Amino acid sequence: MFAQPPNQDGPSLVSIENMSLAFDGQLVLREINLHIPKGQTVAIIGESGCGKTVLMKTIIGLLQPTSGQVIFDSQEIYRLGSREQALQRQRFGFVFQNAALFDSMSVGRNIAFPLKQKRNPPSDEEIRREVFSRLAEVGLPDSVARKRPAELSGGMRKRVGLARALIMQPELMLYDEPTTGLDPIMSDVINQLILHTREKHEVTSIIITHDMRTVQAVADRVIMLYPLSRLEPDENQILFDGHPEELDYVSDRRVVQFVQGEAGERLMELRAEQTS
Repeated sequence: MFAQPPNQDGPSLVSIENMSLAFDGQLVLREINLHIPKGQTVAIIGESGCGKTVLMKTIIGLLQPTSGQVIFDSQEIYRLGSREQALQRQRFGFVFQNAALFDSMSVGRNIAFPLKQKRNPPSDEEIRREVFSRLAEVGLPDSVARKRPAELSGGMRKRVGLARALIMQPELMLYDEPTTGLDPIMSDVINQLILHTREKHEVTSIIITHDMRTVQAVADRVIMLYPLSRLEPDENQILFDGHPEELDYVSDRRVVQFVQGEAGERLMELRAEQTS
């Protein structure tokens, strides 16, 4: 049995009802039920292949569930027309694992890109002010705007990615492994920026991460998914749903192994699979 989730009495921004998703008949997500209130910061953890990224893509309408419902602010995005979907996605901010910056563009043009794609974009001067404002917000000087992404460190690229996400003033921020590849100090900088973003913009945040320091630093709530291939047919795919501090007392051995980084039984399973 997984932990009781944190208080969810507030209005849900994201609601998932009995949602399953399969590729070529192979289930990846099974009967997921999840409600994320406005303003909450949720960390989604779990080993590779458990469906974390698939769940995120389903929430934003890039993937259509095989069954069940995924609702964002009272609307099922995948049922909307392409124009309406595009408008809804302007309410999302994305920070990708590798920052996903355009190498051929300057940093300034990368950050400005979402604004320039709007049906009625702001003036060049307004965009310029917004770019510098977002750079300052993530702790980067104006001079960075003239550089190319290749000239930046990994931590700086992550911060540029966050600046680009913030320029549209999103209601839902989605972070995919925001601290992967960073040293502990820069990881802490990114974690502090995630906290600052939540406090300043009052956004709802979903963070996919393997970094338990990030979980403890920024999350109000933790959800752990488990691969369906190693679950019993009647087991819930969400092994844990609760406050980060409850991870210290959870009884499910699979959760404990992941949180503490223990190979143990999983290593034996992998060896058995290789010899079978």
